[in-house]
Amino acid sequence: MTMDKNKTNRFMPLIMAICVIVGIIIGTFYANHFSGNRLNIINNGSSRLSNLLHIIDDQYVDTVNINDLVEKAIPQILSDLDPHSVYISAKDVETANSDLQSSFSGIGVEFVIMQDTIQIQNVIKDGPADKSGVLAGDKIVRIDGKPFVGKDVTNTEAMHRLKGPKGSKVTIGVQRYGEKDVKNITITRGDIMTKSITATYMLNDSIGYIRIKSFGEATYTEMLSSLAMLTAQGMKGLVIDLRDNGGGYLQSAVNMANEFLPQNRLIVYTQGRKSPRADYKSDGRGKYQKLPLVVLINEASASSSEIFAGAMQDNDRATIVGRRSFGKGLVQQQIAFPDGSMIRLTIARYYTPSGRCIQKPYQPGDEADYEADLLNRYQHGEFFSQDSIKHTGPAYHTVLGRTVYGGGGITPDIFVPEDTTNFTSYYKEAIMNGLMLQYAFVYTDQNRPLLSQYSEMTPLNEYLKKQNLVEKFANYADKNGMRRRNLMIMKSHNLLERFLNGRVIYNILDEQAWNEYNNEDDPTITAALKVFRTGAFPKLKK
Repeated sequence: MTMDKNKTNRFMPLIMAICVIVGIIIGTFYANHFSGNRLNIINNGSSRLSNLLHIIDDQYVDTVNINDLVEKAIPQILSDLDPHSVYISAKDVETANSDLQSSFSGIGVEFVIMQDTIQIQNVIKDGPADKSGVLAGDKIVRIDGKPFVGKDVTNTEAMHRLKGPKGSKVTIGVQRYGEKDVKNITITRGDIMTKSITATYMLNDSIGYIRIKSFGEATYTEMLSSLAMLTAQGMKGLVIDLRDNGGGYLQSAVNMANEFLPQNRLIVYTQGRKSPRADYKSDGRGKYQKLPLVVLINEASASSSEIFAGAMQDNDRATIVGRRSFGKGLVQQQIAFPDGSMIRLTIARYYTPSGRCIQKPYQPGDEADYEADLLNRYQHGEFFSQDSIKHTGPAYHTVLGRTVYGGGGITPDIFVPEDTTNFTSYYKEAIMNGLMLQYAFVYTDQNRPLLSQYSEMTPLNEYLKKQNLVEKFANYADKNGMRRRNLMIMKSHNLLERFLNGRVIYNILDEQAWNEYNNEDDPTITAALKVFRTGAFPKLKK
């Protein structure tokens, strides 16, 4: 059979074009694989990362899980930006977001992990666990028929197993004090309300007190309820305690500040390279604009706590008492990835009304030095002497002309040093190794029927004072590897007793009772009350 020459000539250009294309493809393939993969597209940063992962996946000597590689690489990249830009894996997103939500679905217990076992400290009243017969002191040893003790018992894993969709069921096996058999209890999960305000009461006949643990989505609403309660009890002045409050939602702090400020006062503003300045101002609708106010802060007060304290200080609205705050003034935006993971990326900085940047100095990538800041402050003496506070930033001025300083954190108007008069290495060790917390729970568990007869803090405390818990703890600690140091125990006796009695009160009653107990001889509370007696509120600079 012969081929028509005219047809051959007619298709020759097409055949030649196909050959050229095939040659280019083959040439590119070999060039990519045998000339060092010098792709022009790799010359820019983002493309280099993408192509690096592609090359590793395509050519690396061993099989590589690219997803795991990315999970490890993203946190490292973000850590080189600033201390607060972070990556959160898909499995941790729910936990990360639930801390500031006003409710979640679970069984309704507070627990600690001791000796690789979940031990229930408190059962939330009228919650699912309470209705099912779970008691404080119960030890959870099984979940859904499977043993849950040992090294697998972590806080994260326990939360994962006990939380779940509303209406779902979980069966826990509990070991109850004085009973040999494990008791199986089936609980239907339900909505658990979480409160960011942990104490509301009157310090005396005229001064109210509110302890805010964090700034969650319901904090402002909770505060209004607390204010109404205190007003009904004759409040003429207010202490807002933000010590150890690590922050939370910006809007909650702004709404709170609005309640105490006259109209059109700047509360805070944010600004970044790609984020234009955004001002947050008061609208003048606050009902407590003239209520005398003291705000308590310390070195663990951060973010939204500093926004609120800074707004009150710069507007000369309150006296700030305590120690210099943490210094977190970076604004994070939450950005989700398709796989459910997310990043919190810093997009701006917070500034107080006077123009101070709240954020303390940091070196990008030097995370260890940043985390050691509080330790460095302690060693430098800042916790004990106001003169040791280093003002590295410029001076600014409040509405009334008082001088305040930038450089990170909020410096209080009235400094209260940390009291270490009776501090010993024995007390420090007892705190750090967790033995005091453990013994307080053991004592509570062994004496729960008797202790549960007390429904108020004061009579329970009077009873505990007669039980000599310090001596009992020293014996317990000695049997658990912490040698008795009698002279140190004598010197730290009051500190040891305060901690032990306080934790037992917490175990039997609640966090409010614990706060009331701790505040009884708290130097910072004493200093706050003195402000009201002496009228040491911000005044016009002379």
